[in-house]
Amino acid sequence: VALGTVADVVALKGVNRAYVLRGLSVMQRRERPGLRALMDVARLDGPPRPYHLGFLIGPRINAGGRIGDAGLGARLLRTRDEGEAMTIATRLDQLNRERQTLEAGMLEEALAEADASLGHEDQASTIVTASANWHPGVVGLVAARLKERFGRPAFAIAFDGETGTGSGRSIDGVDLGRVVRDAVDAQLLVKGGGHAMAAGLTVRRENLGRLRAYFDERLSEAVASARRTRALAIDGALAASGATTELFSSLERAGPFGQGNPEPVLALPAHLVAFVDTVGGSHVKLRLKGADGSTLDAIAFRSVGQPLGEGLLAARGRAVHIAGTLSVDRWGGREKIQMRVLDAAPAP
Repeated sequence: VALGTVADVVALKGVNRAYVLRGLSVMQRRERPGLRALMDVARLDGPPRPYHLGFLIGPRINAGGRIGDAGLGARLLRTRDEGEAMTIATRLDQLNRERQTLEAGMLEEALAEADASLGHEDQASTIVTASANWHPGVVGLVAARLKERFGRPAFAIAFDGETGTGSGRSIDGVDLGRVVRDAVDAQLLVKGGGHAMAAGLTVRRENLGRLRAYFDERLSEAVASARRTRALAIDGALAASGATTELFSSLERAGPFGQGNPEPVLALPAHLVAFVDTVGGSHVKLRLKGADGSTLDAIAFRSVGQPLGEGLLAARGRAVHIAGTLSVDRWGGREKIQMRVLDAAPAP
């Protein structure tokens, strides 16, 4: 694998990395009753990693603030009582499932609105969706899904009467916080703010149309430039046979991964799609086969109905170039390396 020296990357993490690793160490020892209970209800298999924090633990803690009691997460983390910890963790798990149901329904409506607004020409620089039937605690998640789906900044706004509360998510190279603050100065928003990649706002219904036009005009050039130059940086290439637990452990030493320290992206050139199917309603699972006969399981999350997923489903029996990150799948006490697919292209 053509990667830089892992030890060099690790050395750059400094105090912040050490702080995060100490926190992970505490979680791995399962010392806190609240986190231990939450990991149990989340059916976390194996020691927690940053991925688990982002996709299993974090969403459950946040669910209280999104659609329930914002104090639940803090109480869970503070409690030393085993019984109280399990009660709160169970409630947060229930709220998270309710949040997922809300999000799915809202996203379906938002996608239909976005498709209708974009039309066949697909020229709009920004997507702004709104409804009086949406929960304000979930609009940020919907905006993130819209941004992923359409590759441009997106907003989702929940109206209560004549006032809407919304959230936006951006793409690299487009400063969303700045344009939202400018919209406040232009008196198109009651209030708003944020940073380059995310923003929140409050808008009067009477200004929604003008706000859409304002965002579209102000961000047109930046979005067009960002979409022209967007690319997925590849850190190295390997065959299916090279995706070993040893390699995964070595790469993991460069973590924790996240904003500012992304996971290494690896390419599998010209691997045969030996098996492919949908799982969980929205994901595509596949098995890739190298020239030497070795195989590697892979999954493309939330790709059904999108170009990536549809392309993979149509590639059964064909060779493709795959790019993604490695993860470990634990099932029945066994560890198996798999790839999370980020992109794919037909191999000549």
